[in-house]
Amino acid sequence: KDQHWDVIVNPHFLPAEIIASLRKKGKILTPQITVTTDFDTHRLWVNQPCDHYTTATGEGKAYLASWGPHPESLTVTGIPIHPVFSQPIDRGQCLRQLGIAGDKPVVLQLAGGFGVGPIEKLFRGLLAMRTGVEIVVIAGKNPDLQKTLADIPVPQRHRAHVLGFTDKIDQYMAAADIVLTKPGGLTSSEILARGAAMAIVNPIPGQESRNSDYLLENGAAVKINNLAMLPYKLEPLLGDPRRLASLKSAALQLARPRAAFDVAKLALEWA
Repeated sequence: KDQHWDVIVNPHFLPAEIIASLRKKGKILTPQITVTTDFDTHRLWVNQPCDHYTTATGEGKAYLASWGPHPESLTVTGIPIHPVFSQPIDRGQCLRQLGIAGDKPVVLQLAGGFGVGPIEKLFRGLLAMRTGVEIVVIAGKNPDLQKTLADIPVPQRHRAHVLGFTDKIDQYMAAADIVLTKPGGLTSSEILARGAAMAIVNPIPGQESRNSDYLLENGAAVKINNLAMLPYKLEPLLGDPRRLASLKSAALQLARPRAAFDVAKLALEWA
């Protein structure tokens, strides 16, 4: 309210709700765009008045329309991610720059920015596999977790890199054959943009479980329902180059690496 804005873009439904309330009361007149950041949509995203919505998928657009917004006010853009993911990248160069040999399948294990969850159990599950792999674990901003993982003995058939927070996540995703992670909307979109297969663990009921459904239905991921079954699920995949290549190909087909640019263009049109 302190400044004149031409348009407001909300990649979360809570500010959109506040702005819609202010507009209903006549306190501001600024047009707003709501950017949904999961592959499916839900009722909380609908906060009228809202001049335009963007969605990740056509299905998300259709479901959002069922809650009242006019179809002409909905645009499928994908989920906005950092512009670096829209730039071509050479996997071999990434391997060399990151110090990854790449002579074994590369599994990237993510722990989120703060390194929480059953990360140690997942890491031990990877180490239990009989198939030799090169594991990269990103422990995030959790030095205690990083130390704990680094102290775990690694069988000779494997190779492991235990890292803390990094600003090179796009390069690690490009180097990976499989990314082991929760299916958050942004993280999943980044992985798709880099053409890696996904191994989904522990989706949060609600939006993440629906993200999981979308990725599984479109052949870009496998799901590990029980941590004890991690070796059982991943070993056959790593031993099947054609299936792994199929998952990677499906990921690239779903990718929308320029979503942020498309949202920005839309915002400028409204401005």
